[in-house]
Amino acid sequence: MTTKKKRSAHTSHDSWVVIAADSALDKTKLHDGDPTFVRLRNPATGAASQYLLSSGDVRLYEVKAFVEDFHSWFIDQTVQRDGRLLYVTPMDPLFLLLPYLQSGAAEGKFQPLQQMVMDEDYPVCSRLLKCAQALDTVHHVADEKEVGSQKFHRYNQEKTLDWLKKKVLNTVSALKKSDISVGGGVKSTTYVRVKQETCVTEEDYLRYAHGLISEYISEKLSKDLNSHLQLPEISSPKEVEPPSKKRKLSDKPVEAGEDYTKFNSADFARK
Repeated sequence: MTTKKKRSAHTSHDSWVVIAADSALDKTKLHDGDPTFVRLRNPATGAASQYLLSSGDVRLYEVKAFVEDFHSWFIDQTVQRDGRLLYVTPMDPLFLLLPYLQSGAAEGKFQPLQQMVMDEDYPVCSRLLKCAQALDTVHHVADEKEVGSQKFHRYNQEKTLDWLKKKVLNTVSALKKSDISVGGGVKSTTYVRVKQETCVTEEDYLRYAHGLISEYISEKLSKDLNSHLQLPEISSPKEVEPPSKKRKLSDKPVEAGEDYTKFNSADFARK
């Protein structure tokens, strides 16, 4: 679904273009509230990035910007100079919860999630706990204890690495099924193989998938995952780029300077 949203007259750009699944923008009678843009801490960089919470905060979506030089949009009878294409895709909220669970692990005790998922800079992070997927899967990265009617959690590194390994293996399967080219012969901006590769190994797929998953976790956790996958050290870093750096550089999260939360409104989903 493509949607456009009008900006206020004092801004330099009249509108912006978004591609999003209907599920991201639909407002159902089952959930209160409208889909809203929110600013949350990026789990890989620690900086602010834009995300979208669906109606009732049931699902989380990441917002990324596809950018090309000398690109603009023709919208109605006007030319939109901001030629970026924003796209909204589903994201596992557990990635955003991980840094908070890891911070809480320093105390070494079981705590309520509400007590760990707190951030003075990004208070909206508590809304992640409304996401059904987050509550249903938190046991993959934390030990769980129930006292009475209340649940307590404690971060578990071993569980987390096993969970991330499954993410990597699922990504490998998706890459193979979709016939996505990996390895040194892939041109980074297009994923097109620019030279004939006679033997793409399982390690190539694992490294590529590891790079993709690493875009959602800290550098330290990425290194731990690399060891957990038992991937050997790269002997010639210049010859083999980390897969995460092979991806199109314009395909990146929308950072804090581009704040779309001010465009939240009751009729956003109907635009």
